[in-house]
Order: sequence, then structure tokens, then C-alpha cells
Amino acid sequence: MDGLDAFGGDEDAALRYAIALSLQESGGASPKKPIELSSDDENDNDKSFPKSKPTQVAKETSISPIELKSDKPTPKDTPSNSQQPSSSSFPALGLAGMDRKKMEEERLARLRERSGKRKAPDSQPDEQDRRQRPKLDVEPPARIATKDTPNLPYPKGIVKKTWVKGCSRKDDIKIEEVLQKDDLELAVISSFQWDEEWMMSKVNFTKTKIVLVAFASSEAQQEEMKANAPRGATVKFCFPPMMSTGNMHSKLQLLKYPKYLRIAVPTGNFVPYDWGEDGIIENMVFIIDLPRLDDSKSQASNELGQFGDELCYFLRAQGLEESLVKSLANYDFSEANRYRFVHSIAASYIGDKWQRTGYCGLGRAIASLGLKTTEDIEVDYMVSSLGSVNMDLVSAIYYAAQGDNGLKEYGMRGAKGGKNKGSTSVKSDVKGKFRIYFPSHDTVLRSRGGKNAAGTICVNSKWWDAATFPRELVYDSKSVRTGILVHSKLMLVRHQHAGKYKAAYAYVGSANLSESAWGRLTKERGSGNPKITCRNWECGVIVPISSQNSSEKETEIADSSAFDDTIPVPVEIPGEAYGAAATKRPWFFLEN
Repeated sequence: MDGLDAFGGDEDAALRYAIALSLQESGGASPKKPIELSSDDENDNDKSFPKSKPTQVAKETSISPIELKSDKPTPKDTPSNSQQPSSSSFPALGLAGMDRKKMEEERLARLRERSGKRKAPDSQPDEQDRRQRPKLDVEPPARIATKDTPNLPYPKGIVKKTWVKGCSRKDDIKIEEVLQKDDLELAVISSFQWDEEWMMSKVNFTKTKIVLVAFASSEAQQEEMKANAPRGATVKFCFPPMMSTGNMHSKLQLLKYPKYLRIAVPTGNFVPYDWGEDGIIENMVFIIDLPRLDDSKSQASNELGQFGDELCYFLRAQGLEESLVKSLANYDFSEANRYRFVHSIAASYIGDKWQRTGYCGLGRAIASLGLKTTEDIEVDYMVSSLGSVNMDLVSAIYYAAQGDNGLKEYGMRGAKGGKNKGSTSVKSDVKGKFRIYFPSHDTVLRSRGGKNAAGTICVNSKWWDAATFPRELVYDSKSVRTGILVHSKLMLVRHQHAGKYKAAYAYVGSANLSESAWGRLTKERGSGNPKITCRNWECGVIVPISSQNSSEKETEIADSSAFDDTIPVPVEIPGEAYGAAATKRPWFFLEN
């Protein structure tokens, strides 16, 4: 297949096609087919994917409003035994024509087989898993007093790797430990891919209300997904508005418990292999637990701060019902405001909104934390997918990482006469300071799962071989857990101090290095005002690194040790460079 030609230049379609092919592999390392809500079934004769129609208003099912404020489920929220949902009533969201009874029998047989073979855990979780972050420079506002403040697992926030089967436990977490299903009252979950059978084993649908933020290619598919919800369960769907191309790629979990709200931002999807159950792939997740405000007066006067405000802005843009978004004010966001929630919204924005999303929003968030700088910075960016990358995009991300709002790269691009015109060499202020981590062909083949494990790790050879692709910035992505492939999206940024570099912050989220993920700033026709356009939905968190942690760990070269107290860095840094000569080749899924 000839790369871009087969997809009309659409990097999103190429990614969807690669994933779809991966899921069709009969001998793959992921035995169960996850639900991919971003495309229809494959047709071997098709050269491209059908495009979803642009939507003005996001659609939801019309079930009674769900809010994050009730302490316990009411009797009507908990179905009787005769109404309990089962896998037989929940086919693969949007997939039809399956023998549901047979599927359920096979599922139960697999569970019995696994139970018989289950061994003791590799080891107990590291004692450091429960430690709290050291005090950060960015102090949160004073906490609003609450009655009987609960003993929260992660009140100050934490970043963890996902557990991987067969690896010793350190700085990691299992999906069961994230969801805590026995106490879970409400879960709002967004994902790019789903595995419905696996999801039902992790969430108790008889007691937990569910809102799934998902993609459907048409209103007919939306209705089919709604109709396939488990009988007797409170399940709602939210279908964010989409551009004519792009992905609903954001991963976010809002998890409500009796006394607190958990916000989890993972880099992986809601499928078993992304959470380590196949022992082949790892991800990361940011988690913070926010205590519930007990009295209505505190709730009415509660200010969410910049983290909460951007989270609400993002949720409203996706189309979540207003009562749910407003109920976030029932929780104390004080500790969350040491971080920043950043996002890409699949739309075009002008006026004062263009600075809130995409790489413009990234720069705005960095500046709001007091981390803006005009000095050189060092960037290490781990990705699982690369788009049609060029130096315009790399420079935009680099300057945004300095705290620029997007106008610096936009001005430079305009001065040289437009996209990709002028010199194709790496710009002097970025060369040697921006490293991209993506696995090589050899790294994939030598991994535990081999080539069948890399179906969601994608780059197109035609993009890679283009004269404008900055190959000299790319390094091999090798996990510190031998043989594991890294699906994490992580950006580490260091600031320069007296000729040395000190850890400043990290980005953890869903965004890969592509224009679809981070957007492109252009000039609006007619007015000439800035306009940003993003094709994907993405979200992530900026995690500042305390100077208390990094002041004694200044380095002259790329090194991840200064992040160790805050970020469990998943890859070897510095890695092995590919080199401008392209003698080392990355993993091209479509050619393997």
C-alpha cells in the first residue's frame, strides 16, 4: 500500500486502518477484539474510510439526568436481580449479528479457565505507590473546610505506569485499582477503542451509572449502540461533534465514589492490552482524588480554578449534559490547581477561543503556571503514533512548550512564505533540543509480543521518507521494562539554568505528535485574525516538577533522573538516534 495515496493524505484514516488490520489478525497477541468506535467495518475494496458528517450539537441518550452529587444510589438506580445486565444483553457497541448466548457461554468458560490457572501476583505493590508528591512551587488556593475529610488515596495527584503482567510491580497501577468497582457509583469514560466484554468484568453495571463518551459514524450507529446497552443498567452515551476527518482520541475517566471524585487521564484505551493484561504493552495514567464538599454553601461558593475550568470547558464542548458538568462544583479542586488540564477540541476556533485549545492552549497553560521562558529548553516526547511531521509542527510544539501562545511559529511560517516552503533543515533553535521517541522495527520484533503486539503503534513510510520529515530528531523507544512496547504519550521538558538543564514539567495524555492532535494555527479569511483548527479530540495534564525535587539534579545532557520523584519515566533516555541518513528504520505497521 502506498502510504498517503491510499488515504488521500488523511493520517487519521491511515491510523484507523492500521488498527483495524491489527484487530483482524487471528494470531495476534490480543485475543479479544476490542470495539473501535472510530470506523465502520472494513471493506477490502475500499480505499478510504467513510467520513462522519460535521455535527453542530453533540447527541446523548435521553435518560434521567446524571449528576455527581448523590452519595448513594437510590433504589430505582439499583436494578433487582431479575434485571441485572449480562454480556448477553450487551453486544459489542455497534457490532451486530453475533450469537449472544454462545458468546456468554464462551466468556464464562474463559473466566473459569483463567481462575484455575491464576497465580499469585508477581510481587506486592511498591511501598512508594502510596507516597504523596513533594510540595510543588505552584501552591494551590486555600482548601475549603469540609466535614470528615476522607482519607483519599491520591489527594495531591500522582502519575503511574500501568501494570504489566509478568513484570515486577513498581510505580504502577492496575485498572481494578483505578476503578475500585465495589464503591464506584458513577463513571464517565471516554476512549478511542473499547472492549465491551472486558469492560463488563471491570465495572458493576448493577450499581454503577455509566456515561460512555464515544465515536459513531452516523446517527444510525448511535441508535444501535444505545439499543445494545445492558438491560436494567443506567448507561448513557455522549457522541462529541466531529470534523469531516479526525478521531475521538481523548481518554478521560471521571469516577464518583461516596466521599470523593477521582479524575484519571490515561494514555491508553479501555482495552485489556493497554492495561497490561496481555503482558505486551504499557501506558501511563495521571490520577487525582478530590474530596466532596459537604454543605450547599461551600458548593455554591466553590471556584474550580484553572484546572477545573478547562475540564468543564472541554466536557461542555463534547456535549455532556449540563447538570453533570455543573455537579463538578460539589468537589474541592484546590489540590488540582497545581496542575493544568489541556485539550484539543475537534473544531475551528477564532476570537478569544483559539488560545484555549491545541498547542496554543498548551502554551497558555505553561505560561499560567509561571513556567514561560525565552531561554532554550530540552524536550523529550514519547509517542505511539507519528503523523506527517514537519518542522513547522515541531517548532510549534517547541515554542508552546516554552509558554508561547502559538503566534511565534505562525509569524515565522508566514515570513518564509507558508507551509513547508523554504529550508527543510532543522531550525537552529530546535535542533538538538527536541527528541522524539518511537520504536524501531527491530525493537518491535524483539519485544515480548513481536510484530503482532504493535497494531496500535503507527507511522507511514511515505511520511517518514519525505524530505520534510525531521528524522534526525527521532530516537528508538525502548522501555525500561525489557521487551515491553510503550504506548504512552509523555513529554518531558527541562529549562536551562546557567548552561545546565533542570526538570520543569511533564505532559501526560492522549496526544501523539501530529497536526490532527495538536492543531494548526492559520489566518481567518476576511478578518485575518488567528484561527486554530484541530481534527482530533485529545486531553492531558501538565505536571510541574518541584524545584525541591530537581534543584540538585541539573544535567548537561538529556537525562531523566530529575523527573524520577514525580514521573516514572517509561523509556531509556537518551535513546539511540535514528540519524538523518535513515539507516535505522521505524516500525511501519502497514508493511509488516
